[in-house]
Amino acid sequence: MRRRSFSMARCPMDELVLIGIGTGSLDHLTREGEAEIRRADCILVPRKEAAKAELAKLKRGICVSVLGEEAESRILEFDMPVREAGSDYLVSVDAWHGEIRKAWDVALEARDAERVALLVWGDPSLYDSTLRIAARLRPAPKVRVVPGITALQALTAAHAIPLNELNAPVTITTGRRLREEGWPEGAETVAVMLDAELSFRHLDPSQLHVWWGAYLGMEDQVLASGPLAEVAERIVETRAAAREAHGWIMDTYLLKRRNRDVARNSSAS
Repeated sequence: MRRRSFSMARCPMDELVLIGIGTGSLDHLTREGEAEIRRADCILVPRKEAAKAELAKLKRGICVSVLGEEAESRILEFDMPVREAGSDYLVSVDAWHGEIRKAWDVALEARDAERVALLVWGDPSLYDSTLRIAARLRPAPKVRVVPGITALQALTAAHAIPLNELNAPVTITTGRRLREEGWPEGAETVAVMLDAELSFRHLDPSQLHVWWGAYLGMEDQVLASGPLAEVAERIVETRAAAREAHGWIMDTYLLKRRNRDVARNSSAS
C-alpha cells in the first residue's frame, strides 16, 4: 500500500479490475474473478431504477457469496445514469459514457480505495463499453480485465450446439444493425447481441433457424429453438412474459441459414 501524505488526501485509484461475471449465475464467476473480488478495496455496484433493481441485487449477491459479512463494507454504490435517446445513437451513447465516468468519480470521492473492482455482465471485451468508459478516467489507473463467460458461450452450451459451421465464419452484430441493414451480406451464422426488440422479426424467416435463450445458466433459464417461421411468435410471447414476471431480462440468440447441419443440430436442442 502506498504511504499517505500528511494532508490525508484521498489516495487515487491505482488499479481498476473489470471482472466478467457471465450472465448472472454464480457458477460463471471464475476462480480468478473470486480472487480479484477478495483483493479489491471496494467493488463498484450501480444503483439502477426500480425496474432494474434486481440486476444490482444479483451483483450484490455475488459479492456476498465471495466476501460474506465483509461484502457490505466493500461495496460502493453509484447512481447509474440513464441514456437519453437521441437522433444520433453514437453521440447519445458517447455522452452517456461520460456521465457514467462522472458517476464513478463521485462515488470514489467518498472512499479511500487504491484497488477497485467492477463486475461486468458477460465479458468486458464483447459488446460491453466498460473498457471505453475506464479509458476516460483521469488520472488513468492501471486497468486489468478478468475474462468472463460470454452470452454466446452460455447460449451455445445451453442448446448443446457449436457456434460455427465447419470451416465457416460467424458474424456478431446488434439488434439495431439487424433492423437497419438486414441479414449481413455473405453471413451464414449470425449472433445477435443487445436486442430488446427481437429484430429477427424484420427478416424473411423462411430459410432461417433460431436458437434463443434468456437468464442463461440461472435457475430461471428459458430456451427456444427451431425454424424461425415456426417459433418466432413463441419467443416474442415467452420473452414478454418472462420480463413481466422478473422485472428484467437478458437474452440473446443465434441465427443460421437452414441446411442439413442446422437440421441435425436442432434435433439435439
